[in-house]
Order: sequence, then structure tokens, then C-alpha cells
Amino acid sequence: MTAPATRSRSAGRFLAPVALLALMWAIQLLDALLPGSFTGWGLRSWDPTSLPGLVLGPLLHASWAHLISNSLPLLVLGCLVAVEGASRFWAVTGIIAVVGGAGTWFLNAPGTLTVGASVLVFGYFGYTVLRVFAPGRVSHRIAYAAIALIVIVLYGTTVLTGIFGAAAGVSWQAHLFGAIGGGVAALGARRPPRASRAAVRP
Repeated sequence: MTAPATRSRSAGRFLAPVALLALMWAIQLLDALLPGSFTGWGLRSWDPTSLPGLVLGPLLHASWAHLISNSLPLLVLGCLVAVEGASRFWAVTGIIAVVGGAGTWFLNAPGTLTVGASVLVFGYFGYTVLRVFAPGRVSHRIAYAAIALIVIVLYGTTVLTGIFGAAAGVSWQAHLFGAIGGGVAALGARRPPRASRAAVRP
């Protein structure tokens, strides 16, 4: 494979978080232009009919300010996840959405409506911090440790505040279980090193 093709393929993996963020902005624009509100499609705790909100909830926002506050950390942390490839990014995103949404659905008061990408933001944080403990080459784990340290410095205080000091009307449950979902993705969705896989073949 030529160098330009390699660079193009490497850059292409970052299109996944950019596309996800662009979709959120498009949805918010349509929500502002069309009558009614899309937020009713979010996740409503203890309501089985709202379970599609596991997928739809993170795409919806209560206001432009809500979306804007999530946009930069989503893009930064999402790109750090996408370093491992677009397929990894979407797999991690799916795990975070399900684990984060399920925990929020169970723990919030019945009828509470939850929307917003912060569940993904906290999930990507949990993933980038905990993937250093997942199986992999030593060189990769050293790189992951360096990334984790930078992420903790940049977003650690915000994450702790979002879980333990969330303001009224802000779902600390989504933040907490989003981070847990990211940890689950980091520790459970990674393949062991190639040598280890070969050793267990019959």
C-alpha cells in the first residue's frame, strides 16, 4: 500500500466521530425548524416503550447550549477512541449507549426523561482511561497510558463533578453508567495479543 493511501486510510477513521457529531447537529437543527420536539424520543426511565431511547437519547439535546457543551469533548475523546479504527469506535459507542442507557433507565426515578451525548462523552473518557489495562502490546499500553494521563488532566475534574456534583436537572446516572460502559468496552471488547490467540488453537 502506498504512503498516500495509508495516510488516507488513517485519516478516514476519524470520520466516524465527526459523522456522529454532524448527525447530532443536523437533528438539533431539524428539531428547531420543525414543529414539536424530538426530545420525547429520549430515554424515559421505567417505561419499556421508551427503550429505543437507548440509541436515540444520546443523539438528542434539550437545547443548543446542551449540544454545544457536549460537542468539543465528544469530538476530542471520540477521536481518541477512533485511533483504533472506525469499527472499534462504533463498537465502543454501542456498548456505552446500551450500558449507560440501561443503568440510567433503572436508577433514575420512574418517568425521568434523559437525552444528550454526555453518556457517550463520559463513556469515551472511561474507555480511554481504562484501556491501558486491556490485553495488548507493551508499546501500545505505554501509549494508552500517556493518552489516559492527558485525558485525566483535561477532563478528570469535569467527570468527577459530573458524577458527584451534578447540578439539578443533570443526570449523574447517565454520566456514571456511561463511564462504566466505557470501562466495560475497554476491558471486555478487546482481543488478546496474537500470540495468546495462537496458543489456544487446537
